[in-house]
Amino acid sequence: MLSRFMSGSIRNLEREYNCTVRLLDDTEYTCTIQRDAKGQYLFDLICHHLNLLERDYFGIRYVDPDKQRHWLEFTKSIAKQMKAQPPFTMCLRVKFYPPEPAALKEEITRYLVFLQIKRDLYHGRLLCKTSDAAMLAAHILQAEIGDYDPGKHPEGYSSKFHFFPKHSEKLERRIADLHKTELIGQIPETSERNFLQKAQMLETYGVDPHPCKVECCFAIANDVSGNPAFLAFTPFGFVVLQGNKRVHFLKWNEVTKLKFEGKTFHVYATQKEDQKIILTYFAPTPEACKHLWKCGVENQAFYKLEKSSQVRTVSSSNLFFKGSRFRYSGRVAKEVMEQSAKIKREPPEIHRAGLVPSRSCPSITHGPRLSSVPRTRRRAVHISIMEGLESLRDSAHSTPVRSVSHGESFLPRSRSQATDASEGAAVISDEAYSPSDSVLPTPVAEQSMELAASRQVNGAPCSIEEEKESEAGTPMQGGGDFGAGGRSAQEGGGGDSALSEVEQVNKFVLSVLRLLLVTIGLLFVLLLLLIILTESDLDVAFLSDIRQTPEFEQFHYEYFCPLRRWFACKLRWVGGLLINK
Repeated sequence: MLSRFMSGSIRNLEREYNCTVRLLDDTEYTCTIQRDAKGQYLFDLICHHLNLLERDYFGIRYVDPDKQRHWLEFTKSIAKQMKAQPPFTMCLRVKFYPPEPAALKEEITRYLVFLQIKRDLYHGRLLCKTSDAAMLAAHILQAEIGDYDPGKHPEGYSSKFHFFPKHSEKLERRIADLHKTELIGQIPETSERNFLQKAQMLETYGVDPHPCKVECCFAIANDVSGNPAFLAFTPFGFVVLQGNKRVHFLKWNEVTKLKFEGKTFHVYATQKEDQKIILTYFAPTPEACKHLWKCGVENQAFYKLEKSSQVRTVSSSNLFFKGSRFRYSGRVAKEVMEQSAKIKREPPEIHRAGLVPSRSCPSITHGPRLSSVPRTRRRAVHISIMEGLESLRDSAHSTPVRSVSHGESFLPRSRSQATDASEGAAVISDEAYSPSDSVLPTPVAEQSMELAASRQVNGAPCSIEEEKESEAGTPMQGGGDFGAGGRSAQEGGGGDSALSEVEQVNKFVLSVLRLLLVTIGLLFVLLLLLIILTESDLDVAFLSDIRQTPEFEQFHYEYFCPLRRWFACKLRWVGGLLINK
């Protein structure tokens, strides 16, 4: 608490802050922002640097000192949102996945989405069956190293690159076979477009997972009690992933309300024949639950609404409103696509760089380098300590109330047909969905170099710093239900219980203050009403008795009459000014 107070005081003394934003190709954009600069200003700087027009799909993500992820709100001051001490470190990521990424208007936008999905594949968020995985990896090889050349690519060359959290020799051979035979002649743009077309058909496309755990004493429908589960919002709706299956799916036009209270998250929906459904889940902390709710509110508005003007807002003058005033601000998907169709310009130049073999370099590149500007500095990504390591948060407890049926909206035809054909849980891969498997333990200062060296010897990928900072969880040293997905074994219940007590005290104080404010307001209104009635000519016995009291006569002659004369004088003065004009 003291450190936060001191850091806040230091920030207040500064007029400018240094800010570093990590881009999708692992480069860094560094700039200086004013103390009162809003998120929109920084986002505009980055989009101008990237020459990006279709910018509504992207956002800026940061991590607070408690390792909770956040999306930077563009309408608020950056300094007020950042709880850490400057300089600030953030990253540019895809916030709203395009429903059909291959159909994006500009190549630069498709390329950035390609880099994001490649990260999702590498870190285990985009999970798929082995056959699909091999084709996706082959497209990445073709896009970034070109056609197969026996002189440059010896036997087993595909094993030197890491596309997934786990590899097998059979998968590596299949990737090489596809690259050698089926993709020859494809230019990078074609390979990237084919990659996007393949990725958008997968069940886990666009998934930004929020971990949870089903701990109900009985299994409901497709839920399996005790197994890890992940909540996510996609371009097509709300999903729950458990094991290697998608156990729940609600398309956006079925979701009627998203609500959170403390650690509890509710999803209200209406399905066929007006069947009302409520799904309830429990997040590890109130902050994690609020972040989950914010993501849901923004995704629902972006994909569901026809116009941004349909977003319901809460008036700042509503003093008695209970709940968060946060609402989505920006264009919705339909408006973005309509605006993209109007773009007419020469395509910006894209500088691509090939893949670097992970066993010959302490980093594995996630893509090419974009054109540079004076304030941008390049670097290879090394395993090092970063303040504000990002986490998928603790394992949350999930208790679905009812099962849901499957349906799709905003889907390509082939995907929609495939979904309609299966009423049961959809199998998403050959293995259980566990995106945190790709995250290494958090290094400490004395161990960072030793840890990086050991990974090089073992042939493991070494560039997962960004994952720890912005997209996945810090694993537990001592194991646990989620492996690398939570912190409960490290922090125990003490931190959560203390935080819960603080939240309860804050809620109680807020409720008391609100009740006090309402009471004072009502008393004031009643007093004014009583004065007006007693000063009127109403012939009521109750009011006549009040008028005859000495206290009222004193109030009438000493306060009310002078005040009435003063108001009358002012009104005549204002009327005279208006007549003269």
